Amino acid sequence: MRAISGWTSGIVIAGLLGSLLGIASPVRAQSDAPVRCVSKDGHYARCAVPWRRVELYKQESKGACIEGQSWGMDHGTLWVDRGCRGLFGPAGRGGYGDYRGDRGGHGNPHGGWQPGPDWNRRISLQCDSNKKKYQMCQVDVGRNGSVRLARQLSDARCTEGYSWGWNRAGVWVAHGCRGQFLVDRRW
Repeated sequence: MRAISGWTSGIVIAGLLGSLLGIASPVRAQSDAPVRCVSKDGHYARCAVPWRRVELYKQESKGACIEGQSWGMDHGTLWVDRGCRGLFGPAGRGGYGDYRGDRGGHGNPHGGWQPGPDWNRRISLQCDSNKKKYQMCQVDVGRNGSVRLARQLSDARCTEGYSWGWNRAGVWVAHGCRGQFLVDRRW
């Protein structure tokens, strides 16, 4: 029997270790297609991705997907927790819009989908956490957009990161926060 080289044995050991732990080995594929990663019943889960840096392209859960709290990267593997479910892809490559096809947007000279000229604008949005429950109010903020609380409408305090927050998919509220939010949508 021939000896296995150090590099090859490392791959074999990583693959065996991953299968024993129930984790798919992170294979460095050439695909930029988004990966769906799901925290079932609020439990921690890991997903193999072929990229070093990841961004959330589209949140698909009611549970908030907050980087560093309910999703992130750890040793080259994407993890999700606390009910976060979404489509993830390589950071800095144009986001989920590149995979939607041309639906009323315009071609980008560098490739990919781009919205029409009226897409960048300010949107006023009311989002309410009724009975202190989590609520996601969907609006595409855009990859360069931002959100701020314009006016608190509830007796419960609205604190960013605790009872309200946002990501590219929209604004979320919890713990009884009700407010009027200004979404500065920017491509």
